[in-house]
Amino acid sequence: MNLVGNLFGSSIGRKILMAVTGLVLIGFVVGHLVGNLQIFSHPDKINGYAHFLHSLGPVLWIARIGLLVCVVIHIWAATVLTLESRRARGDQPYGVKTWIQATFASRYMRWTGFVVLAFIVYHLAHFTLGVVQGSTFKETLPAYTMTGDYRVLGLTVVEAGTPVLDVYTMVVRGFQIPLVAVFYIIAVGLLSFHLLHGMDSLFQTFGWRNARWARPLRTVVTITCVSYFVLNAAIPGSVLVGRLTPSAAAVARH
Repeated sequence: MNLVGNLFGSSIGRKILMAVTGLVLIGFVVGHLVGNLQIFSHPDKINGYAHFLHSLGPVLWIARIGLLVCVVIHIWAATVLTLESRRARGDQPYGVKTWIQATFASRYMRWTGFVVLAFIVYHLAHFTLGVVQGSTFKETLPAYTMTGDYRVLGLTVVEAGTPVLDVYTMVVRGFQIPLVAVFYIIAVGLLSFHLLHGMDSLFQTFGWRNARWARPLRTVVTITCVSYFVLNAAIPGSVLVGRLTPSAAAVARH
């Protein structure tokens, strides 16, 4: 069998696929968070960031399709491995310790995965497509004008004076709805829990976790996932307490 056949046709290959796609998706969610945290700075930052991403055109769509492929492969590998595990176990009952481990490391992992998938679909509909608030939601936003340059790696990618979409206000308005903000926080919490066990399994798949490094790696993973949750939750939380408000351009329009 060739390399692709080995990856998709064997349990070890599927575990590798699951780990590699998981690593790609971890990189995406971390990068996504870093970009979103710019909302705590001047509106120029996140508005310029969003405009730059959309200006990439085909490159952005290639990245989106690549991420979608990773999600599909990740879910497929997880499902097949779960079914294989059940067939191998047969009707043999779990011991108490094994059942507890399966609940948190396997069964709960699958359910959080489905919730996270639903959250991703909703998140895209909410902020990328704007269909949750209505088809005209983006059209009602003011045309924000950049007051300064937006730079990436020291290079100016969006110049001052450029009219852009007011993503800053779009995010704030979205999270001013308490139900949306609470749902986001809960979903991010489940995603963080999913990452906790996913990253731990990733280290095991790649052979990086052993008796010596198991505890330190778990500590690093735990701190990373808790930090990820806190930083993500800080965005809707700040909107709910009034720390983040619509941009001056949006206020002036109303």
